[in-house]
Amino acid sequence: MPRELIFLVEEADEGGYVARALGEGIFTQGETWEELKEMVRDAVRCHFPEGEAPKIIRLHFVREEVLAP
Repeated sequence: MPRELIFLVEEADEGGYVARALGEGIFTQGETWEELKEMVRDAVRCHFPEGEAPKIIRLHFVREEVLAP
């Protein structure tokens, strides 16, 4: 059982956020940051058998910007 699970979070093109777990086949999305957190918790509960989910879930928000010189 993994001790922690890391999600890469990005802003969705159509608005809201998308999150994918590193090393696991878990993907979810939410319209707001609060909704995304709840959707991540729910996705983790559904992915792992009861009692085997990681104790720590980390959300790493990545934002890419292109700057012109």
